[in-house]
Amino acid sequence: MIKLKIKSGDTVKVIAGDHKGSEGKVLRVYREKNKAIVEGVNMVSKHTKPSAKNPQGGIVKKEAPLHISNIALIDPKSKQPTRVGVRVEGDKKVRFSKKSNQVL
Repeated sequence: MIKLKIKSGDTVKVIAGDHKGSEGKVLRVYREKNKAIVEGVNMVSKHTKPSAKNPQGGIVKKEAPLHISNIALIDPKSKQPTRVGVRVEGDKKVRFSKKSNQVL
């Protein structure tokens, strides 16, 4: 399992695949699968049976996970996709943008 540089709440851009170019906020990260769910990206239709929670049933649109290698973090300063580095400042680790060298 690799160390992931993306956390939930980050704004990311899809850099490869069917949804290339779309941006969104990371809702959830699955470390064991190296995947992340991005808000409004990679929507799939899920057919649900009627249940007590959803008595009507029907088709529900929801986000499917994307592989971590297909998304890049957006640099808050330049609004461009950037690679992420980790460095020690004082006594704690911080993530920083390789493009602008700014702490994320």
